[in-house]
Amino acid sequence: MPGSPSVTPFFHRDSNTWSYVVRDPASNTAAVIDAVLDFDPKAARTSTASAQSIAERVAADGLDVRWLLETHAHADHLSAAHWLKTTRWPDATLAIGAGIRSVQKTFRPIFNLGEHFPVDGSQFDHLFEDGEAFRIGALDARVIAVPGHTSDSNAYLIGDALFTGDSLFMPDGGTARCDFPGGDAATLYRSIRRLFELPDATRVFVCHDYGPGGRKVACETTIGEQKRANIHVRDGVSEAEFVAMREARDATLAMPALILPAVQVNLRAGALPEPEDNGVRYLKLPIDHFGKE
Repeated sequence: MPGSPSVTPFFHRDSNTWSYVVRDPASNTAAVIDAVLDFDPKAARTSTASAQSIAERVAADGLDVRWLLETHAHADHLSAAHWLKTTRWPDATLAIGAGIRSVQKTFRPIFNLGEHFPVDGSQFDHLFEDGEAFRIGALDARVIAVPGHTSDSNAYLIGDALFTGDSLFMPDGGTARCDFPGGDAATLYRSIRRLFELPDATRVFVCHDYGPGGRKVACETTIGEQKRANIHVRDGVSEAEFVAMREARDATLAMPALILPAVQVNLRAGALPEPEDNGVRYLKLPIDHFGKE
């Protein structure tokens, strides 16, 4: 019988992102998953208010954060993992899936980051391989690679709790888009079928929720409920049906508002680019690159 972590969710309304503090009740050892760095695109200003709220809760609960986990290089928000590591928990291991190397190789030329920009994942402390086991205190944890939304997407199974990243939303929200570089709808379908092999009682914590139909935002469901009711990929939906739906739907979606700043930062594990000779940091916008016929 797997352990059952204590899970505290934090909702970032600007990006509809859920971040989590995952705690081993037996030891107070903890992990932080998908923390958000606030970013105002109009003024190009960052803020750490959301990340500070996580840090304050961790301090109030007396937790020992040993892991800063990223489910993938997000396209809709900037990661606060680097800020949390450098200002709060320097001994924590900042980790992502080994597929980040592929994402870095894809985007280095798009942003013309130069040959000096490493594409070996060395910006992170640890790169997880599919199936790799680790521990959070007394809790057993395992990495499940779930490519399809992006090539570096991971889910983390911690005790009886599964953190799916963007691959699965709440059942009435369906699944993530697959039209980013490195994405593929058939691959996502197969990744989700792997998750559906877990016990039905497995708790599922999603990375985003948009409150379909005006319902209150939510973050927790189960594998059983996903298999029964996910509007895109429930049991009985074939791979061909899913791919046709996903590709048609993705063709109607605009690019995420923060994808260009977010990817540049998240390739660096949440670190901002180094200041230039005037002391200012800059992000790049590739003009007329995306959306070409």
